[in-house]
Amino acid sequence: MPSLEIGGWSLETTRPVLNQLNLVARDFSATLAFYRRLGLDMPDGSSSPEGVRHSEITLANGFVLELDNEALAGLYNAAWRKPRGSSRALLGFAVATREEVDRLYKELTAAGYEGRQPPYDTFWGARYAVVADPDGNDVGLMSPLDESRRSWPPKNSPAP
Repeated sequence: MPSLEIGGWSLETTRPVLNQLNLVARDFSATLAFYRRLGLDMPDGSSSPEGVRHSEITLANGFVLELDNEALAGLYNAAWRKPRGSSRALLGFAVATREEVDRLYKELTAAGYEGRQPPYDTFWGARYAVVADPDGNDVGLMSPLDESRRSWPPKNSPAP
């Protein structure tokens, strides 16, 4: 069986492993500022050749988040085209505590980012909220699960 090395982990697998997400930003600087405010230590990244912008961070679990501008996306993907509508994906970030979900949501919305789902206690036992990054991608903030807070049947999340 082939071996695959990802973020310091050696995997014995023949199946694909999700290890990277590239976000193509309309406004690279604004998107970089959002993810930094979220708490990611994103470097300024490269700006060479002229007009190309790229930054990346390897997270603790080995997953790589990359930010690219539209000029770079066209270089590595000949079929790349500008988005035609809203995204149907959600980027989920785990945070350390329930209070951290509330704090980050408040900080990000106070800074002008759109709140899409105010913090609430979910039926699966986490504290959860959603904000939008500058390109309209949904970004979920989720606390660790607390078994004592699980509830069934699920209830609709509170309206924003």
